[in-house]
Amino acid sequence: MRTVLIVGGSKGIGKAISKVLLDTSKVINISRSQPEFTHQNLTHYCCDILTDELPDLESVDTLIYCPGSINLKPFERLKIEDFKADFELNFIGAVKAIQKYLPNLKQVNNPSILLFSTVASKLGMPFHASVASVKSAIEGLVKSLAAEYAPKIRINAIAPTVTHTTLAAKLLRNDKQINQMIERHPLKKYLSPEEVAEMATFLISDKSASMSGQIFEMDCGITTFKN
Repeated sequence: MRTVLIVGGSKGIGKAISKVLLDTSKVINISRSQPEFTHQNLTHYCCDILTDELPDLESVDTLIYCPGSINLKPFERLKIEDFKADFELNFIGAVKAIQKYLPNLKQVNNPSILLFSTVASKLGMPFHASVASVKSAIEGLVKSLAAEYAPKIRINAIAPTVTHTTLAAKLLRNDKQINQMIERHPLKKYLSPEEVAEMATFLISDKSASMSGQIFEMDCGITTFKN
């Protein structure tokens, strides 16, 4: 049974990924909050990725880094501290986790790393200057590390559009906002965390053994076409 390490597996997309994997994999969750669910294959470490020392682990086959932010403000209202905070959480946290567990990944067969970007890195959107910038840095990291560690370790990222999680709650506060969000997307929907979890499960499996250095857009059509 493989061991999947999820940073930020207590809520949102990370939580959905954990639930999909628990029946077939050992899941190690590192996050500040205790998961709302238990399972015999789940191990939790209470840890702040930015300030705490990460736990030593015996085995890691896959690393998934889920923490992120949606800090949407007009550029003139964004302070340097906003950019720094988003960069620390989205990018530096991922680098910290990868550097910590890279030795573990090198010791197993078919290891993989999965990170998260955003559709806003490809599609210019007002008020997304900070989050789009830091997620674009994630995309550069994915491609660079995929080249550096091929063929041993595969590294990919998912770039989702709005996903129905607590992180995106401000964008889906009422029926009007929900309908507007649905109409913005050509497929007339936005994402559920379960949909993203299924894609994540595929990308860390042997079924995607030929894929590395890729950014997979789950965009409900918003960056690809109009209708």
